[in-house]
Amino acid sequence: MIFSIIVPVFNEEKTILKILNELKKLNFKKFEKEIIVINDGSTDSTKKILNENKDLYDSIYSLETNKGKGSAVKLGLQHTKGEYIVFQDADLEYDPQDLLKFEEVFQKFDADGIIGSRFTYDKYTRSHSILNKIGNYILTLIFNILYDTTFTDIYSCYFAFKRNLIDANSLKSEGFVQHAEILSKAIKCGSKFYEVPINYNGRNFSEGKKIRFYHFFPVLIQIIIGKFK
Repeated sequence: MIFSIIVPVFNEEKTILKILNELKKLNFKKFEKEIIVINDGSTDSTKKILNENKDLYDSIYSLETNKGKGSAVKLGLQHTKGEYIVFQDADLEYDPQDLLKFEEVFQKFDADGIIGSRFTYDKYTRSHSILNKIGNYILTLIFNILYDTTFTDIYSCYFAFKRNLIDANSLKSEGFVQHAEILSKAIKCGSKFYEVPINYNGRNFSEGKKIRFYHFFPVLIQIIIGKFK
């Protein structure tokens, strides 16, 4: 079994080398590992760093201009070989060592998907914006009501799923809204979903955090559309 880790990057020259090194030393017990980097039109030295460190990943695909995370995710999905997929942000907010727990749950329960929850702490989580947390809580509550689930953190970056649940070409949304589309499609196609606690070292807005409170309503609309479409 192959666990494909898709790493979308845009202007992450300060962190890309560290996150790739962390992923490279990740040792699964039974899964093979595939690291796919999607360079989303970076304009800093990210591209140069990637070209100089090709031993740290299995394949790379590049977009000539920045088209947003949604396009990068879709491109990555189109080129994965794995039976299981997860997305890894390059900003060091999420600890790749937590992915070892995902392998255990996939193997033990034949799970269709797993969310890594930042709110059922393992060892640590960095305090982050109260508005972001409130927004996530409300979206998670609405999602749980609509889809009859009991998640605590639907907007965690760490959502891993069986590859056969998602057709990359069927994805219509972009940006942060796309996460809601992928999750809703997976829930409707699968039956066994789990949560595991993860560590979280979230960035604040001055450090480059990208998601904003104004993403709330587009995401909410996508959650509702995904349920009834």
